[in-house]
Amino acid sequence: MTSVQLNAELLRNMSIIAEDENLLKRAVKYLRKLIAEKDTDPTAMTKEEFFTRISDAEKQIADGKGITFTNRNDMNDWLNSL
Repeated sequence: MTSVQLNAELLRNMSIIAEDENLLKRAVKYLRKLIAEKDTDPTAMTKEEFFTRISDAEKQIADGKGITFTNRNDMNDWLNSL
């Protein structure tokens, strides 16, 4: 779904919710919760931060500090150890 379609869907649903005070209160409460989660999401980052991390990882690989796996089980063991 594109952002235009998502916005249209959101507005359609909000017009329904706006007619019911209880639903509106619940929607506001949930939206506040979503905003709070966004602020504390450790995976959220700017484009600049993302590309900096990619550049750092490429430098580590070039320096021979990258991690390689010969099979799927080794990779899974490493991932599970994190």
